[in-house]
Amino acid sequence: MNITILAIDTSCDETSAAVVCGRRVLSHVEYSQIAMHTKWGGVVPSIARRAHEERIDWVIEKAMKNAQLLITNCDAMAVTYGPGLAIALEVGIKKAKKISQSIKKPIIAVNHIEGHLYSPFVQNSKGNPKTDFKFPYIGLLVSGGHTELVLFKDHLMYEILGETRDDAAGEALDKAARMLGFGYPGGPVLERLASQVENVDQYKFPRPMIGSHNFDFSFSGLKTSFLYFTQSLSEEDRIAHIAPLASSFQEAVFATIVRKTLKAIAHTGIHRVLVGGGVAVNQRLRYLLRKMIHEQDGQVWFPPYKYLNFDNAAMIGLVGAIKAERGLYVSDVSEIDRVARLSLNDVTV
Repeated sequence: MNITILAIDTSCDETSAAVVCGRRVLSHVEYSQIAMHTKWGGVVPSIARRAHEERIDWVIEKAMKNAQLLITNCDAMAVTYGPGLAIALEVGIKKAKKISQSIKKPIIAVNHIEGHLYSPFVQNSKGNPKTDFKFPYIGLLVSGGHTELVLFKDHLMYEILGETRDDAAGEALDKAARMLGFGYPGGPVLERLASQVENVDQYKFPRPMIGSHNFDFSFSGLKTSFLYFTQSLSEEDRIAHIAPLASSFQEAVFATIVRKTLKAIAHTGIHRVLVGGGVAVNQRLRYLLRKMIHEQDGQVWFPPYKYLNFDNAAMIGLVGAIKAERGLYVSDVSEIDRVARLSLNDVTV
């Protein structure tokens, strides 16, 4: 794959651009908005859009400069068109259209979830790591907006095995942290607190849908149980036991994810697992998944570089390159539109 692509992602609260040649990332630049949203306890769409509009030109220019290329050297554009915040997605799509029309290069529309599934295969500028594709895989996506198990049959061919019926794993972790008095994002706070305790599951909160015969997730009941339990404690007790509370909630979420993944392995007979999404950066989750998959004589791959766990344009560029190889360009650039609730079921090859 020697196609050079300028990729853009503005799906949520990261303004990101990357220059990708095949699987190799020649440059990647992002502007994080986390500090802007922290005081609000979560991402505010209108603030996200404004920040994207203010930073997108700088991010793209920096990405091209770091790649030591002119924008006209790119063979195509790749842009996230969903899922995500509608008014945030619109900023990236609008910019991609403008550049495409200016330099007369085609656009590839990319599903953000596809990007996360492909993220373990992204390489640095030197072509490392040299991980080959060996389909099929079980894909596990765990982020603030999505929790899904996917049968990854071949390039661009997916079947959703299970998904969350309410909160995503990352969202549940953030909300639990808020119940304990912490700000956004809360998942990293829970991980730090959990690392301080010896008994990681002191309170044994429920494992939602653990006995169901499907591969779906649900974290709303766990969240409610945690809320009622913390409310039953005095402020003094809650503060005194804050680390084991954080650890026990995290353990309940992760035990559910691991059990459902094990069930998917048993059902499909596929022992190769790809993991992507922001929650996948959590070291406890990585340990539990590695342990379980090793016991099944399987293999697991995580994104090779930390930034690839989160929203980024590099993974969008890789998917763009794979689609470009197959001639899957948008036929009419003017028809590209944001799809906030886009599903992998909507991907067509």
